[in-house]
Amino acid sequence: MSTAWFSRALAPWYREHFRALPWRITRDPYRIWLSEVILQQTRVDQGTAYWHRFVERYPTVQDLAQASEDEVLRLWQGLGYYSRARNLRTAARQVVVDHGGEFPPNYEALRSLKGIGDYTAAAIGSIAFGLPEPVVDGNVYRVLARVFGISTPIDSTMGKKDFRELAVRLLDKAEPGDHNQAVMELGAIVCTPKNPKCEECPLANRCIARRTDRIAELPVKAGKTKVRDRHFNYLHIATKGGTYLYKRTGKDIWQGLYELPQIETTSAPSTPRFAKLVEERFGPGWTIITKAGPVKHVLSHQVIRALFWEVKPPKNFNAPNEWLLVKQEDIDAHALPRLIDRYLHGDRP
Repeated sequence: MSTAWFSRALAPWYREHFRALPWRITRDPYRIWLSEVILQQTRVDQGTAYWHRFVERYPTVQDLAQASEDEVLRLWQGLGYYSRARNLRTAARQVVVDHGGEFPPNYEALRSLKGIGDYTAAAIGSIAFGLPEPVVDGNVYRVLARVFGISTPIDSTMGKKDFRELAVRLLDKAEPGDHNQAVMELGAIVCTPKNPKCEECPLANRCIARRTDRIAELPVKAGKTKVRDRHFNYLHIATKGGTYLYKRTGKDIWQGLYELPQIETTSAPSTPRFAKLVEERFGPGWTIITKAGPVKHVLSHQVIRALFWEVKPPKNFNAPNEWLLVKQEDIDAHALPRLIDRYLHGDRP
C-alpha cells in the first residue's frame, strides 16, 4: 500500500505552519545537535533560552570541547539529567579529536558519539546532511499511533520495531530533514497528548483514532516507572567566610553538582532525631537554629523531599576535606541543583 499521501499532506502544512526556531534556519550540525539534546529535557520556550546561552558561550564545537565540566554543568543548571550535559562536552571532544572538528556526515559515526542515540543521530543526519534516517520520538510515536490506529505499546520491543519500520516506509527520502521535523512539529503543536487540535490536522481525514474515537487511548504505554521517595536533610552552615558546599560524586543524581552538606534519611526526622543524627555524623556541640520545609522536588524517577536545617557548628569545628567554603558572591559560579539554587537565593519555604 502506498504511503505517499502522508508526506503529500504533511509537507505543505509544515511549510505554512512551522515555528521559526533559530536552529531551523541553519544546517550547522553543531547547533542542530545542541537543540535536540536540550529539547529532550524541556519545552521549546524554555529550551530556546538555554540554546542561545550555549551558542553565545560556545559558538563552535571546538569552544565547547575546551570548556570545563563545571562551566557546562552551570550553564545546563535547571534542565536536569546532568549526565546529558557531561555527554555534550565529551561528544564535543570526540568530534574535535576523532573527526577533525567536523561532525561526521554518517549515521553510524554520529551514533558513536557520546550521548547520541538513534533519535539524535537521525535528527542530525537528516536535517544537517540529508541522510534518509527517520526520527522516532514521543511526538512521532503519538502521531503514528493515532493516524494508523496502532495499539502496540510504544515502550515494548515489538512496538519500537513496528513504529520504526513504519517511519522508514513513510519517510520522504528526497527531503528527510523537513519530513522528520514536520512529523515532530505536528505532534508538538497539533496532535498533542491532551486536547489535540484535530480540526487543524492535515491528516485528520485519514486518522483512524479520530474515526474510531480512540484518540485518548493512543499511544499505548505498557510499563510505568516506579517512583522512588527520598528524604534529604540539608545543613545550611553559614559562617563569616561563606557557606559550606559539597560536590556530589558517584553514580547518583546530580553527579558533579554542588549542594549543601546533607544527611539522607528514610523519613522526615523530628528536630531531636536530626540533632542526634548530626552528632553521630559530625560530633557533639551542634546547635539547630531553624528548620525549613519540607520542599518537594520531582525528578523523572524520584521525588526528593528536602528539609533545610540552619545549624551552627561547635567551636573549632574542622570541616571535612570534601566540603568547600564558598563566599556568597561566588555561589553563582558553582553548578547547583535547582532545589539548592532556589534556597540559597532566598526562595525558601
